[in-house]
Amino acid sequence: MDVPRVEPQPASRKWRLTGWLLAAVWLFFLNQPLGTALGQAEPWRKWLGVGSLVAFGVAYVLLFEWARSHRQNGRPIPRARAGVLLLGLLLLGLVGIPGTGTDWMTTLVFVATGAVFLLPGAWALVVVALAALTPLVAGYLLPSWSGVSGVFFAVLLASFAMFGVAALAQRNGELRAAQQEISRLAVAEERARTARDLHDILGHSLTVVAIKAELAGRLVEVDPSRAATEIAEVEQLARAALADVRRTVGAYRGVRLAEEVAGARSALIAAGIAADLPADLPELPADRDQLFGWAVREGVTNVVRHSGAHRCTIRVGPDAVEISDDGRGPTSEDAATGHGLIGLRERAQRLDATVSVGRRQQGHGFVLRVGLPAGAR
Repeated sequence: MDVPRVEPQPASRKWRLTGWLLAAVWLFFLNQPLGTALGQAEPWRKWLGVGSLVAFGVAYVLLFEWARSHRQNGRPIPRARAGVLLLGLLLLGLVGIPGTGTDWMTTLVFVATGAVFLLPGAWALVVVALAALTPLVAGYLLPSWSGVSGVFFAVLLASFAMFGVAALAQRNGELRAAQQEISRLAVAEERARTARDLHDILGHSLTVVAIKAELAGRLVEVDPSRAATEIAEVEQLARAALADVRRTVGAYRGVRLAEEVAGARSALIAAGIAADLPADLPELPADRDQLFGWAVREGVTNVVRHSGAHRCTIRVGPDAVEISDDGRGPTSEDAATGHGLIGLRERAQRLDATVSVGRRQQGHGFVLRVGLPAGAR
């Protein structure tokens, strides 16, 4: 059975806004180079500095949100594209040097944190190390830039903080992926349950309908009154099957052992098979009663369809139910691959019950047994 694919759900408006704010709050640290640019006497320096910083801030926010979207949706961040975008971010910071002076190095903090968020661990460490060492080397080589050594600590602290943000985004993405997988499996399980129930309902009901219709056809000239009775029962069975299908689709359907035993009697008699059924049924918990009802339905359906038996026996105890016949017995395909038996085993597993299929110990025939472990309640 094909498992349906659950499409990722878009983030809510609240979380999208949170993502934008989380990126934009870092822009506060651009206030120093922005003040330097605004204080420039020459207009071209002022507007170059301000323009480059505005473009830098917008690019950083967009880059952060792009990466966060990839992480939350479980998509890998393209390494080459991330490297190109980080290089573009660095160039925007360099372009503003005429207007921001030595304060352009504040943009290295953003480049470093962006690398932590976008790149794998080893590459991110390389970028952080280069960003942190740049102000120290620049201060050593250019005495006029000696006052920018504080950027070294800013890069390290911001990168460490961004590592926590990146880890949080990664965990959120994994959590969303897990939730989507749970939803996918729940849909698949519901489809399997519906298919299993419809198979069991229609397989049993239509088998009995076919047998009774065949019997009515043989009796229509020999015994018209009995043929009319069989046809009336066919109508009742068809209506009951339709009601079962409707209840199954609506998820309100249940199976009761007493009803299945009564239905088994009618099906066996119509098929010309002697029915040896229990006169009284034990009081059982609801889930066990339902499981045993499914077992009787599946066992009797197999007897009527495949066995060629003359007699069918059903025994019900507090912890087990057994359906046997004196027919040709099961084949390996009957025991392993029958859809009805597969569904019965799935139901039995929920109660830690076992389903066994084989030949009777004495003589020929088929035996289906569903039993619970000793001491089960």
